[in-house]
Order: sequence, then C-alpha cells, then structure tokens
Amino acid sequence: MSLTLAALLPLLAQIGPTGTQMQAPLDLPRKKAAVSGPPAPVTANPVVQRLRECLDLTQTDAAAAVTSAIAWRDGAVGSARVPAGHCLGLALSEQGDFAGAEAAFLGARADVSSSDSADKARLGTMAANAAMAAGGADRALGMLAAAQADARSAADKVLAAEVGIDRARALVAMKRDAEAAAVLAEARADAPGNGLAWLLSATLSRRAGKLGEAQAFIEKASAIAPQDPDIGLEAGVIAVLAARDDAARKSWRSVIATAPGSDQAKVAKGYLDQLDPGPTSEGR
Repeated sequence: MSLTLAALLPLLAQIGPTGTQMQAPLDLPRKKAAVSGPPAPVTANPVVQRLRECLDLTQTDAAAAVTSAIAWRDGAVGSARVPAGHCLGLALSEQGDFAGAEAAFLGARADVSSSDSADKARLGTMAANAAMAAGGADRALGMLAAAQADARSAADKVLAAEVGIDRARALVAMKRDAEAAAVLAEARADAPGNGLAWLLSATLSRRAGKLGEAQAFIEKASAIAPQDPDIGLEAGVIAVLAARDDAARKSWRSVIATAPGSDQAKVAKGYLDQLDPGPTSEGR
C-alpha cells in the first residue's frame, strides 16, 4: 500500500501525542514477559524522512531542493513519485517559478492513486494557487473546481471548504463577486468553524456595501479566532464605514496589541493615524 500525501502532511505541522490523564491502575498480578530487555528501536519511514529533508531544504537552499526532488521523482515509479513532486512544487514556488510549480503539482496529482481523491484535491489546490500567483486566475478556477469535486468524492467537507475558499478568491480576481459569495456560503456550511470563510465573506459583503451582513460575518469570524489580526483589521474597517469610530479604534488597537511588529499592526497604525491625524496619534 502506498504512502498517501495525507499521511505525510503531519510533517508540515508537527503535533505531539495527546490523551486524557489516566487514573492510577489497580495492582493486578501479571504474567512475566517471556523475553526482557530494551525495546526494539523504531525505524523512521524512509519516505517520510526523505520528504522531511526535502521540505527543510526548500527553506535553506531552494535550488538544491529542486535538484534533489527531480532526482527523487525521476527515480521513483507511480504513486511513489507523489512526495517528490510535492516537494519539487514547493521548492519551485520558493524560487518564484510559479509556472514550474504548477506543472510539478499537477504532475504529482496525476501520480496519485485514482482512489485517493483527497490527495488529488490537495495537490490540485496547490497547483491552482501556483497558477494564481502567476496571474492565471482563470486557469486556477478550473483546477479548483476539479479539486473541490475530488474533496467531495472523498466525503471531506473540511477539505471541500478549504478548496472553496480558494475558488472564491479566484472568482473575486476575475470580478465574479456574486459567484464568490455563493461559493463562500457553501464553505461556511461545510466548515462552520473555519474563521477564514467568515472573514472573506465579511470582506466581500463590505465591498458590496452590505454593512449589516458584513458585521454579522465578522462577529462570527472574531468568535472563532479572536486574536487573528486580519479579522481585527477587517472589523475596524467595517466599523468605521458604519460610523462607529470607537469600535474601529478598539479593533485596530487590539491588532497592535496582539500582533506587535506585524504587517497587520503597521496597517492598523496607519488606519488609526488616518482616523485621528496629528501629533497625538503617536503611541496609540
């Protein structure tokens, strides 16, 4: 059985073991083990280890990562080529070669087993994002439609919502805001706990002048991710457009407090300076 991309994703977000605290066990008599001694060493999966090394290399020497990933991919067969293609796409993205990254991700998607719809969805979404970065929103939209169909085939609503968010971005880039709003509504229904879906819905409604709707969306986003600086920025913009300047100040000050030194904090400071120009604005 081949190792799927889903099995490799934990490398991108290392999570330690969890569990509930156990009560002290009863002192039950046990039969002694037939053989005693140190446990056998755990051997790391060689594919996982190689992908880990390749992903690390993309952050320190993208050119070397490209060379390594190509050699790995060309020496593999079938679905064994998938992790190499995944790493190659990321390495090319780091170099700013988004067309190359798109091709690498699509190649990896083609190598995925036909039964692994979720993996196809993930790699198709990566290819679409590379296309978007290269200015190909129309091309990305087709890939994202296919990726969302793959996610639904895998019965993964959370993944379908994530793909839907990217579809909405592509639609907005093509000035198809009404379609984007409908796609975001589907994403909210599929994954109500996805704060980004609510944030983007708020932004889209605000741009359409629907401030009441935007306020409802941003309140939901804030409840899900209260310290997200992007949510704080948008909450302030919606508030100031609704002539609620005090609420806007509160939102933007919270961004500066929770994400000091970030790009969002700099934007928030600029907004505050526009709202209250003059020497007294310093230090807010």
